[in-house]
Amino acid sequence: MTSTARFLEGQVALVTGGGGGIGRSIACHYAKAGARVVVADLDDDAGAETVRQITDAGGTALFQHTDVASAEDARALVAKALSVYGKLDIACNNAGVAPPATPLAEIDDALWRRILSINLDGVFYGMRAQIPALLDNGGGVIVNVASILGQVGFPGMAPYVATKHAVVGLTKQVAVDYADKGVRAIAVGPAFIKTGMENNLDPEERSALETEHPVGRMGEPEEVGSVVAMVSAPNWTFVNGAYLPIDGGYLSR
Repeated sequence: MTSTARFLEGQVALVTGGGGGIGRSIACHYAKAGARVVVADLDDDAGAETVRQITDAGGTALFQHTDVASAEDARALVAKALSVYGKLDIACNNAGVAPPATPLAEIDDALWRRILSINLDGVFYGMRAQIPALLDNGGGVIVNVASILGQVGFPGMAPYVATKHAVVGLTKQVAVDYADKGVRAIAVGPAFIKTGMENNLDPEERSALETEHPVGRMGEPEEVGSVVAMVSAPNWTFVNGAYLPIDGGYLSR
């Protein structure tokens, strides 16, 4: 990679849900900035493709199969970073899943538990495993990928909205608990991003969703990845416990 902006040179970063979409973009931006990256995903082929893209561009990365809903996998992911690269500087908890739109009273227990286990338990398990490694390294950064729905509601999305609000709260709590020990925690809130899921919308639905953003379109994964890499930089030392929308003005309406 030939970029001169290698502001993460020598650092080690991990990214959950790094096999595609926003997670792949984050992993690639970390690598472009000079970090060695541990890519975590349930999909082995997708994770391997992210690693290939990074290494083909001259970066350094490896893949670790990870189910973020497993506390054991969360610990194993951190252990992998430490065993191969010797430390952990940055952890990005990006993995998440959205349910089919369902009115709250029609949500069954299985759907509720599935969304919470990935979107909320996964972030908790991740941070619980990551924080000791960051502390051993003298501090570091956690970036949690929440959503604009960590601030507002959306029709039929009760489990997702609940978990993303909770992720924002957990991020603030880490800042309260660990800021004096050198750990920063930031939540980012993407709006609707083009990850391929939008291809399932009919033209009318897609147009309606695009117009919800004052910029008149959905976002690109690159627009999230670049911001996540930036807020992970060492010179962002006084930004802690923050929620940063990446939303094309969505929350400004």
